Amino acid sequence: MRLKLVTATSMLALCLFTAAESAEINQDGANAVKETLTKLLPDDLAKSGFITVNPAGTRYEIIYDLAKLLTKVDPATFTINGLTPFSTFATPLDNGLWNIEGNDSFNVSGHFKDPDQKKTDFTYSIASMVYSGVFDPAISYLRSGTFAVKDVKIASKSETEEVHASIAGMDQKLSSTDSAGGNGRIDFVGSASMSGFVEQVSGLQMPPIEIRAGSINVDAKVNGLPAKQIREMVFFVLDHLDEKELSPENSDKIKAIAKDAFPLLTLFSETIAVNDLTIGSEMGKGGAKAFGYNLAIDGPSDAMRFGFGMNAQEISLDTPLMPANYASFMPTNFDFQLAVPNLDFASFGDAVMAVDFNAEAPEKTGEEMAKKLFRDGRLAVEFPRISAKSAVYDFDMTGKIEGRVDTEKDYSMEATILARDLDKTIAAVQELAKTDPDLNQVSFGIMMVKGFAKTDPDGRSRWDISVSRDGSVAVNGQQIKGPDGPEDQGLEPDQESDQGQEAEPAPPQQP
Repeated sequence: MRLKLVTATSMLALCLFTAAESAEINQDGANAVKETLTKLLPDDLAKSGFITVNPAGTRYEIIYDLAKLLTKVDPATFTINGLTPFSTFATPLDNGLWNIEGNDSFNVSGHFKDPDQKKTDFTYSIASMVYSGVFDPAISYLRSGTFAVKDVKIASKSETEEVHASIAGMDQKLSSTDSAGGNGRIDFVGSASMSGFVEQVSGLQMPPIEIRAGSINVDAKVNGLPAKQIREMVFFVLDHLDEKELSPENSDKIKAIAKDAFPLLTLFSETIAVNDLTIGSEMGKGGAKAFGYNLAIDGPSDAMRFGFGMNAQEISLDTPLMPANYASFMPTNFDFQLAVPNLDFASFGDAVMAVDFNAEAPEKTGEEMAKKLFRDGRLAVEFPRISAKSAVYDFDMTGKIEGRVDTEKDYSMEATILARDLDKTIAAVQELAKTDPDLNQVSFGIMMVKGFAKTDPDGRSRWDISVSRDGSVAVNGQQIKGPDGPEDQGLEPDQESDQGQEAEPAPPQQP
């Protein structure tokens, strides 16, 4: 059975050892390690000799000669120079784990041609790669590790585009512990930092662009990961890639593995912080003192919460494309946070387990799956915070929208908007309207909205907005729009409720 090359790189990185059966280092042990590393590869790759394992004192030296993988490649379409062998050292431990360590550098150049026979030249160099970690054969992954890379340089040039990128240094750390709930699940914590990032891109159809970041920091956490079951699923897929249809026995087997793996995690979180970001081109320059991104999935499997957010501070923009009189309206800070609560992955997983993997998916499968993931098809989207600030405005909003996945009409909304120095905003819009009369309507609209506002103790204007499922709208408790009619709500005339019956009757007309 042919196994796909896509697994080769990951196996080299993870060193798929079976177990350390003995602390004695000898050639028989080296041969066993080599057999483990090559057993999942196609025969021609396994016999190419690109992996060599030798006893080296108290450990094994694993030598990867990637150039031997390219002996059958047509040099007219792909050529690489400077690809020298690199080593990873593996030390078996008494507990069945392995210490992994290495110290290498990388400096290659070459070219390749795309399907249109257009040539691209490239260079790629890393002055230093130092790493160490503890590998667990039971999960085919590292239990812990540290990685340090210095002076990375990448360049490519084709007929239409040229790219140069460099990184002064990168550091990564990984650690893990067994999950509190047991069952073989693992909690992983990882962090990474990058300094001195620079990328320059130019082309025939675009002016040169330069992107710089003083530093980039990443923090990630995964709790309750069923690492062993995920390993089993990966190997099952690799073993059956070439089968057009699974046998009933194999279909039941993969379902059993997947069922054992659910839920796939109990928490996932990731934050990325970019500092001193600048983007420059012939059209101008912009950037931010800090830019952030966050993603989180948390909670029990039948009520998980998905959260996403982006934020930036001290945003700057200097470009002739921005008219000077509009510059004060550019936000200097913003924060956008969104969340989707009560995701029922438990019911969703049960529905997946009931699917026949060999049958064609019915037309309504997607809708039915959505109703499992969102309880009874009801969807809620929360906005913990949306804020923006500039020289002439400062507002915050929180809110929640509830609706259904199968219609756009049945929805409701609750929101609170806070604005500071609203008079300054109105004055700025009125000043701008002197050169753009169309903005007079905007100024008038803001003044009307101000009339509905309440004033908080800190001086900010407040609007508590409520939109009901019947279409009625209230601001700060005052109804400004009544319920929709039957046509607006998608109802038949005989379904019309008694909405609006409390409205005062029109006064009698004078004769």
